[in-house]
Amino acid sequence: MSKSYATHEELSWILYDVGNSAFVLVMVTAVMPIFFKDFAASGLPDAVSTANWGFANSAASLLLAVLAPVLGVMADYKGFKIKFFAAFMTLGIGFTLSLTLIQKGQWLPCLLLFMAARVGWSGANIFYDAFIVDVTEGDRMDRVSAAGYAWGYIGSVIPFLIIIGLILTASGDAYPTIPVLPSKLGFGIVAIWWLAFSLPMLKNVKQKYAAPLSPDPVKDAFSRLCRTFVNIRRHRQAFYFLIAYFFYIDGVDTIISMSTAYGRDLGFGVTLLIIVILFIQVIAFPFALLYGRLAGRFSAKTMLMAGICVYCVITLMAFLLPEIPDIKIKTVIFWFIAFLVGSSMGGIQALSRSFFGNLIPAENSAEFFGFYNVFGKFAAIAGPFLMGVVGRLTGHSRWGVLSILFLFIIGAGLLSRVDGRSRKS
Repeated sequence: MSKSYATHEELSWILYDVGNSAFVLVMVTAVMPIFFKDFAASGLPDAVSTANWGFANSAASLLLAVLAPVLGVMADYKGFKIKFFAAFMTLGIGFTLSLTLIQKGQWLPCLLLFMAARVGWSGANIFYDAFIVDVTEGDRMDRVSAAGYAWGYIGSVIPFLIIIGLILTASGDAYPTIPVLPSKLGFGIVAIWWLAFSLPMLKNVKQKYAAPLSPDPVKDAFSRLCRTFVNIRRHRQAFYFLIAYFFYIDGVDTIISMSTAYGRDLGFGVTLLIIVILFIQVIAFPFALLYGRLAGRFSAKTMLMAGICVYCVITLMAFLLPEIPDIKIKTVIFWFIAFLVGSSMGGIQALSRSFFGNLIPAENSAEFFGFYNVFGKFAAIAGPFLMGVVGRLTGHSRWGVLSILFLFIIGAGLLSRVDGRSRKS
C-alpha cells in the first residue's frame, strides 16, 4: 500500500472496510438476493419477489434513518463513538449468522432477519464514516477514503471466492437454483470475516475530536440536534451537498442492491451473475484508487459529476437490455454495464464521504455523519421502493430501472450548485 496511507490509525480504519464490504458483496448484492428469490421466496412470481426485496431494503434504511441523527449527536461525546460502532457491528454480525436458519418458503422471516442485519451494518457505518476526521487530515481525506473503498472491494473478494467455490462445486451451470447449504455456509463466512477485520479498528482507532460531555448527555444530545437545525445556514454548503447526495446516491445504492434480482428477471443464470459481480469487485479496486488520485488533480466535485454521468449511461443501457433478442449480444452488453458499474461505484461513494468530511466541523463529525446517513438511508428507501412500485405497476422491472435515471439527473443538477472549494462553511 502507498506510504500515503501508512499511519497505524489509517490502516486500521481501512481494514474495517475490507471486513464489512463482504456483507455488501455477499448479503446485499450477490448471494443473498438469489438465495431469497430461489429459496426463501420460492413460489412467488418474479416481479413480486423482486419488489419485496426492494421493500425490505427500503424498510431497513427507514429504521436507521430515524435513529441516525440522535445516535450521531450522542456519539460525538468522548468515548461514545467507538461504543456505538461496536454495538451496531455486533448486531449486524449476529443477525447475519441467524440467516442460516431460514427454511424454504420463509420469505417473511428471511426479510426480517436480513433487515436487522442490514440495520446493524449500516448503523456501524455511521460511526465508521465519522471516524475519518479522527484518523486522517483534510488534505489526505479523499485518498484515504478512496483507499478504504478500494481495499474493501478487493479484500471482500477473498471470502466471496470461497463462497462461490462452495456454490459452484455444489451446483454447476446446469443447476436451476442456488444450492442452499453452501449459501448458508457463506453467511457464516461473511460474519467471521467481518468480525476478524473489525478487531484492528476496535483496538487502534481513537476518537480525537469530541463534544464536551454534559451531566445529562441524552437531553443535551437532543438540544444539540435542535441547534443544528436552527443554525443550518451556518453549514449551508454541507447541507446543500446532502440534498444533492440524497438523489444521486439513491440511484447508486438502488443499482447495487437490486442489480442481481434484476439480472435474474432477465434470465441470466446464477453462475454468470456471481462471476460478473466478482468482476465488478476487481474492476472497482483500481478505479476507486484512481478516483481518489484524480480528485487531487481535478477536485472531488468534478470526479463526482463524472461518476454520475457514467451511472446515467448504465441506467439507460439496463433499461434497453430486455429488448435485445440475441442472448449473446445481451450478455456482452451486460458485461459492459458491469464494467461501467465497477469503474465508478467506489469513486462516487468514497469521494462523497471525503467531500462531506471536508465541509463539516471535526468535533461534530458523528452528528453530521448522522445526517449524512439519514440522507443516504432515506435515499436507499426511495430508490428500491420506486423501482419496486414501478415494476409492480408495469409488470416489468425494466421500467423501474428507467425511473432511477431521474434521480441521477436531479442529483447532478443540485451538486453543480455546491461550492466545492468551501471547507467547514
